[in-house]
Amino acid sequence: MTFGLAQLPSWLDELERQPVLILLLLVLPLVLLAWWRRTFPRLPLIYLALLPCLVTPTLLWKHDVLPLVLALDASLVGVALLDLLSLPSRSAFAVERDCQQIASLRQNHRVTLTVTNATQRPRRVWLRDDLPQEFEATPPQFALRLAPRSRTTVHYELKASRRGAFGLEQIHLRVASRWGLWQALRSYPLASRINVYPDMKQLSEYAVLARTNRLSLMGVRRTRRIGQDNEFERLRDFTRDDNYKHIDWRSTARRRRLTVKDFQSSQSQRLVFLVDCGRMMTNEAEGLSLLDHALNAMLMLSFVALRQKDAVGLITFSDRIHSSIPARGGSTQMNRLLHAAFDRFPRLVESRYDQAFLHLSARFRKRSLVILISNVIDEVNANQVQRYLGTLVGRHLPLGVLLRDRRMFDAVEVAGPGEAQFFRAAAAAEILHWRHQVLSDLTHKGVLALDVFPEQMTAPLVNQYLEIKARHLL
Repeated sequence: MTFGLAQLPSWLDELERQPVLILLLLVLPLVLLAWWRRTFPRLPLIYLALLPCLVTPTLLWKHDVLPLVLALDASLVGVALLDLLSLPSRSAFAVERDCQQIASLRQNHRVTLTVTNATQRPRRVWLRDDLPQEFEATPPQFALRLAPRSRTTVHYELKASRRGAFGLEQIHLRVASRWGLWQALRSYPLASRINVYPDMKQLSEYAVLARTNRLSLMGVRRTRRIGQDNEFERLRDFTRDDNYKHIDWRSTARRRRLTVKDFQSSQSQRLVFLVDCGRMMTNEAEGLSLLDHALNAMLMLSFVALRQKDAVGLITFSDRIHSSIPARGGSTQMNRLLHAAFDRFPRLVESRYDQAFLHLSARFRKRSLVILISNVIDEVNANQVQRYLGTLVGRHLPLGVLLRDRRMFDAVEVAGPGEAQFFRAAAAAEILHWRHQVLSDLTHKGVLALDVFPEQMTAPLVNQYLEIKARHLL
């Protein structure tokens, strides 16, 4: 018995005349599943759906295969529906996140994820944390096969490319159906806060090298004291740079090794950092903004100064004062400086030097080493730096740290430039000549000046501080 097209119901004839309606009837359930249940077909279901599609064209010349096509369609729909019902509910899983609240910039930060399968069947799931775009996870996703009624723990390394306070809001879980034809997305709200601080690795390196008298490996040179502080600090092994007058012969005889006396330098002196957070600090060097390099150098010198028993203060400013930390000593001051600087970013605004120096004169009255870290790229900015730093001479000891643009120096040092590069090199040389004149004017006004590349700022800044201490300029 054959079953032709003429024997189909009338509503099927209407559908045949309206192929768009047929397409809508096929697509509408998938759209509703995606919108309401966040459920989507997987590749195996798509490949399985191709089987009736391959058989259907035979209807064009052989109508008696229609029952086979309908049977294949019905079987496919039945299998898909049965597999769809095997998807677990959202409550079938539980997830947890364990991470520290503090992370360092561009350093690996370990995060632990725990997923619990509360069902009686094994499940295939894909687990991924919800990360801001400033974070990079290794690996970014986990493909897991969970045993029935089990807990599984995985770890990944988190690396931040930017300082600041960030929130991890939820964890995403994708689960496959029993036969793998469907997948459902489940999101579990789980808020965690991570504060990304500048990289503190250099501080620990400095502490280790200081204990072993190898600071030259970091570019910190040994500074010869002018004059002598009389307060004894410690005994240590003799090195080639030591003065023979400082050898303690009694300790040398007892230890059978040349031993010298160390004397403490002047303590309880004050450093105040003025860190520009305006448009001058938005440029980048080696993947970090100029402000990032400035904060790294500031924290390093603060660590060194606090170890010298000096007091350190901080003012960050752009078109207004962002933070002001009074000059204090002690181990807790480092934490105050960190919290004041970790979420500070450069802003595309003109910096108000007048407000910053007015705040300095009102809040920091005692004589201090005032370190302004900024950049000069035009005459307006340079005149303000010269003017306000010059007014500090006598009352404070001002130090201007001006950051170089490596592209300017590279443009000048091009070997055998062509015509276009020649004009570019001439323009760069003129700008560098103007910049050199700005530094000379600062020096003539009695202001200490430091002209450095941003990525190489830390060691020269520490050396300048140690030289100031050695020459008793404060």
